[in-house]
Amino acid sequence: MTESSISKAQEYLEKAYKLQMDGNYEEAIKNYKLSIEFFPTAEAHTFLGWAYSFLGDLDRAIDECKVAIEIDPDYGNPYNDIGSYLIQQGAYDEAITWLELALKAKRYESYQYAHLNLGRAYELKGLWFEALSEYREAIRLAPKYDLAKKLYYTLQGKLN
Repeated sequence: MTESSISKAQEYLEKAYKLQMDGNYEEAIKNYKLSIEFFPTAEAHTFLGWAYSFLGDLDRAIDECKVAIEIDPDYGNPYNDIGSYLIQQGAYDEAITWLELALKAKRYESYQYAHLNLGRAYELKGLWFEALSEYREAIRLAPKYDLAKKLYYTLQGKLN
């Protein structure tokens, strides 16, 4: 790979991300694919999967995350994302496995998301105390994480 290819890949990745944040998922997907053509990264595949998830194509989103893991097994985001997509599909036990892998990932800056999703999976399985523990850990890691607080206090209220 040349430095030029890597630079072009980064350019398309940034453009794709902006398009996705603006809700332009189809154009974002095209740009993520262009980024991957120039230089495939775990990030580009993970974000491509994320874009597919917004279009409701969770199987394709999971496939992209698995490619990301092949490229960089230490990158935590795709493990968490797979767990999140599996929760949406109702596969809670399988989701828990992937979320636990996210928590073991060496290169992951947002462990609170994996804790929150693990809490969601536990809550949906009726494992309320385990869920509370995961929500609490998400809040400990990110004190301003409002969704974690909301889920924690809502579940705590149901148990009182």
